[in-house]
Amino acid sequence: MRARNRKDYRNCFLCRVMRGLAFGGLGAGLGAAAALLIGASQQNTFIAALFGALFVTLLLNRPPPAA
Repeated sequence: MRARNRKDYRNCFLCRVMRGLAFGGLGAGLGAAAALLIGASQQNTFIAALFGALFVTLLLNRPPPAA
């Protein structure tokens, strides 16, 4: 357990933004790849990439459950 007076540099604002961008990029890639595999049009592929980015970002950046 860390001491209370130590600053947690892994959870600063810039770190959270960069994590969100990275997870968003991964989600967009996964969403677009899945849409292309099922034969979606280009417009539907972009929409799937958007929702994939949103889903992965929200899934991985949610707070941990309280113990």
